Amino acid sequence: MEIYDTEEEQVAALKDWWKANGTSVITGIVMAVIIVGGWNFWQSYQQDKMSSASSLYEQLIKAGKANKLESVDKIANKLNNAYGSTAYASYALLFQAKAKVEQQDLNAVKELLEKALVTSDDAELKHVARTRLIRVLLALQEYEPGLQIIADVDQSSLGGFEAVYEELKGDLYVAMERVGEARTAYQAALTAGQSSPLLQFKLDDLTSADTPGVQ
Repeated sequence: MEIYDTEEEQVAALKDWWKANGTSVITGIVMAVIIVGGWNFWQSYQQDKMSSASSLYEQLIKAGKANKLESVDKIANKLNNAYGSTAYASYALLFQAKAKVEQQDLNAVKELLEKALVTSDDAELKHVARTRLIRVLLALQEYEPGLQIIADVDQSSLGGFEAVYEELKGDLYVAMERVGEARTAYQAALTAGQSSPLLQFKLDDLTSADTPGVQ
């Protein structure tokens, strides 16, 4: 460290240092203020955004419970237009699709569920939307597209949905009168842990259909 003999020398040295470094110091301070201030603003903005989206979603639930289907559409559309990047927007699409089912508008349901699949980043929500979409395709007699959706699912991300997909695959095969493949799918669903009286009935029904003399 350099040692100065007098206070005047220290002041002169400080002035020289400031001339050489003052601009960069000021710039660094300004940048730090901008970064911190910008981060705080962003955090506050995100909190306000989530709060507004949450409030709209609560309105959506109330409209659904009151069976105000037009209000459900309006609120869900507003959520997706204004807060499309939030999870509330994806859940709103599922809610809106449910309302369209009650109106028996399956083509609208299909579009909403397809949109939820594209826009959501939540793996579980995507599985929910996908399985509902497959059921809609089954009702619309679009069997091959339903099978293709199942085939395209990332097997490593199935989690607890493996059995659900296998049962849906079986339902699609039954509708296509591909009995052997339907039976295999139902058995795979049982193996994967989908134990329900309905699934067992579906499997037993296929077995009895293949047994001569059994009606």
